[in-house]
Amino acid sequence: MEVHDWLSNLDMPSNYKPFQVTEVKFKGSRKEFFLNHDNIYLEIGELVAVEGPTGGFDVGHVSLTGELVRVQMKRRKAPLDQVVKKIYRKATEADVEKWNAAKEMEWETMHKARKLALDLRLSMKISDVDYQADKTKATFFYTADGRVDFRELIKKMAESFRIRIEMRQIGMRQEAGRLGGIGSCGRELCCSTWLTNFKTVSTAAARYQNLSLNTLKLAGQCGKLKCCLNYELDTYLDALKDIPDRIENLDTEAGYARHQKTDIFKKIMWFSYQGDENWIPVKASRVKEIMVMNKAGKKAPNLKEEAVQIAAPVVVEKSFDYENVVGQDSLTRLDERSRGKNNQNRNPKGKTNNNQNRRERIPAGEKNAQANPKPQQANQKPQSNGKSPQNGPKPQQQAVPKPQHVNGPKTQNNQKPQQQAQKPIVNAEGETGVDGARPEPSKNKNRNNRRKNNNRRKENGSDQKPAAE
Repeated sequence: MEVHDWLSNLDMPSNYKPFQVTEVKFKGSRKEFFLNHDNIYLEIGELVAVEGPTGGFDVGHVSLTGELVRVQMKRRKAPLDQVVKKIYRKATEADVEKWNAAKEMEWETMHKARKLALDLRLSMKISDVDYQADKTKATFFYTADGRVDFRELIKKMAESFRIRIEMRQIGMRQEAGRLGGIGSCGRELCCSTWLTNFKTVSTAAARYQNLSLNTLKLAGQCGKLKCCLNYELDTYLDALKDIPDRIENLDTEAGYARHQKTDIFKKIMWFSYQGDENWIPVKASRVKEIMVMNKAGKKAPNLKEEAVQIAAPVVVEKSFDYENVVGQDSLTRLDERSRGKNNQNRNPKGKTNNNQNRRERIPAGEKNAQANPKPQQANQKPQSNGKSPQNGPKPQQQAVPKPQHVNGPKTQNNQKPQQQAQKPIVNAEGETGVDGARPEPSKNKNRNNRRKNNNRRKENGSDQKPAAE
């Protein structure tokens, strides 16, 4: 909608009289021409107070002045005789205040009008409202599929708003242009920025450009086909002149070749044989020759012999002249930490890598004795080193007096306790000592051993004791 004044830097002749018509832009895409009888000096972007369509005044922005207005009128085919409305003055502060107050009423008025239309069950959608600057007239823009009888609606709106009302039906494209938005390309909609003339768009434009006929991708925000489908259509039509229109299966010596796709600008067509997944690129000019041969009843040679050699894309290695400010940390640095945590969680409870919380292994008999400990003997003396059991160098070597084994022999009263707790000693007969003392063999077993040894000596004829003793 914005026009660049490319004549602004050029000097006009000395006897030049400026063109009296000025182009003024209003809300949305509405632009009108006004006469500047008083020759007021105006610049693009200034606010001016102009004559309203049915009396009163309106406020708009100057969009074009000078000789470019003459060119614009020729383009729009607007004769100079039909320009009747005048420019009153540059907008004053009072004019701007009234204009802003009128614009603030548009949003509330549009919602009230929509409720009235719903109450009357009219199949129409009121999309926008345009107030005149002096609040004497409001133009309602609506969209509908067909004709709508809104006479009753106008009566109710006139009673509630107390202004003159004009209903103007617009199309879906004009509605999108008035509301604005961002297109799928990431830019502002063409209809709300620069596009004024809307041409018809058909699905044939998508077929010529080899686009998929997907309505979700081809339709714009207005629900119609995108206007940009016509932008490159002429270029595609010029390129399609060298490509055959209706392509049938090519009859060759290796069989029938089926058409798969076409590169319009490179003028290369791909074919494939039945049962072969590899596509064969062939020039469009050669395809035309083969089609002429097939019409004459001749078979073409194998297309693999005439395949076009397509060069592979060259990958250029780019050298970057910046440093890695993030650091040289590996991408898996967080994974390694999580693995360590998982390994620690897998260890059983009560066990660590330092083995500090390991418990001493105590035989089952001693565990039972610890559960029911016996009192120490009265004549038992303390340790000779004078240290308490709690002050030992290591917790494993603390001198803790262990109770007597349940099944073992009792120690004598005059026996001194050992300085350090030792593991129980088991002799060859299976007897276990208590409190670190060696077990005493029983008298009966000693007698039996002596008799056995004497019998062996008699049999051997020698009085020497065996080495085992």
